[in-house]
Amino acid sequence: MLGYSYPLLDLFWTMLELFLFIVWIWLLIVVFTDIFRSHDLGGFAKALWVIFVIILPFLGVFIYLIARGGKMQEHADQQAKDQDQAMRSYIQDVNASSGGGTADQLAKLNDLKNQGVLTDAEFEAQKAKLLTT
Repeated sequence: MLGYSYPLLDLFWTMLELFLFIVWIWLLIVVFTDIFRSHDLGGFAKALWVIFVIILPFLGVFIYLIARGGKMQEHADQQAKDQDQAMRSYIQDVNASSGGGTADQLAKLNDLKNQGVLTDAEFEAQKAKLLTT
């Protein structure tokens, strides 16, 4: 019944409208996020941009994209670099706190055995302990 009263072209048009609405919401979120995350804008400038985007949404968003689109890209690049650096430092900290991998620890044990610090029995016991964990 619904297929007869709602033609296929209307369905496609509705899908396009829904898609454009979702893109519009996403664009608003991106613009507001960039406004509030911008360290180069003062509080007064942020308030003016927010008011402008709320009062005249289409014009405000498009002017913001034209005026500050390059800064938005710089902010995104800087955020990606900061996240990458944070991830790398976290991985290095975890690796340093764990004393390296099992292979590194076995190499250290072998060096201690070769220097005469560990006996063969102690070396084998520590080796077995490392390999079981």
